[in-house]
Amino acid sequence: MKRSAYIRLLLAAALAAGESLAKDVPVSRPQAAGRTYGQNYKDMVLAWCVATAYPGSTAASDAGSSVSALRDWTYYDMEGAGKAIQELVDRYLARDYFNLLAEAEVPGLKFQFLKCLDLYHSKELQEQVNRYVLKPRRTYRQDYSPKR
Repeated sequence: MKRSAYIRLLLAAALAAGESLAKDVPVSRPQAAGRTYGQNYKDMVLAWCVATAYPGSTAASDAGSSVSALRDWTYYDMEGAGKAIQELVDRYLARDYFNLLAEAEVPGLKFQFLKCLDLYHSKELQEQVNRYVLKPRRTYRQDYSPKR
């Protein structure tokens, strides 16, 4: 075998091997236990906002279930935060994001999801993390995984 053919064969084999190693491993469980309590709080508030924005929908049911699951992986003051979360969500969803061009195409468009994204990235939500999340940089996995 010529040297150039041998090199091409090795290169093809290396690329094929790398390709098989690079495939994503399917994830079959939520990843929240590895995220910080602060991040999970923000994710929970985003899900809360979506659930509130689309009442009675499948999206609301799924987002509401996600809120419940995220509570398990978030270490925060539940009593103090509950009312504050609802007030913040209500305030953001009450915003008027009117867009004349979009209204002409889709009458009654409210941009609810965009409002939830703006809430997610807001200074007010970060202030809630600072106020209500007890260990914002820790993770559930750090606190509750068995020591090896």
